[in-house]
Amino acid sequence: MTEILGTDGGQIADQVTGLTAAAEQVVAARPELVWDLVADITRVGGWSPECIRAAWLGGPGRPQPGARFTGHNRLPNGLEYEVTCVVTEADRPRAFGWVVLDDSGDPARPSSSWRYRIDPLPGGSRVRQRFTHGPGASFLRAVAAEAPDQAAEIIAARRDGLRANMTATLRAMKAAAESSHPTGADPG
Repeated sequence: MTEILGTDGGQIADQVTGLTAAAEQVVAARPELVWDLVADITRVGGWSPECIRAAWLGGPGRPQPGARFTGHNRLPNGLEYEVTCVVTEADRPRAFGWVVLDDSGDPARPSSSWRYRIDPLPGGSRVRQRFTHGPGASFLRAVAAEAPDQAAEIIAARRDGLRANMTATLRAMKAAAESSHPTGADPG
């Protein structure tokens, strides 16, 4: 994606880069089970209102640093797009993270970064999901640059939409975790 910068381009880049959204959920399941669920990127399409499917690209096809996957997303306006992601953190049962590549393909300058942090609690886990924008090119940056007078509202709407989608995703993951192992115990 080509970054679009008008006369306010630098200001818009500052508004977008570093934008964060976060959500958290308490789950009555052990951290290992929760990690296994969130790190199985092939399941996210069943939970997320936006990411409708994800698939590993080539080997190794499992959550480890450097592994790549695609995410196929659909926005509320019907726009569909696909992104390539690189796993940056796979620390079972504590954290799972990845970056979304922009057209440059440089993981050091991603379009965005995503991370799940899982903390043990008595009888379960606390799961925190966090999104951070930039510093690479993105659709949000381009849209905001095309309408600089509305950039603040566009950026706020995207942040609020991300937060709502993350909350819905975590609730669906919680339901899956708790229905498969209501006590959080191992099935074996």
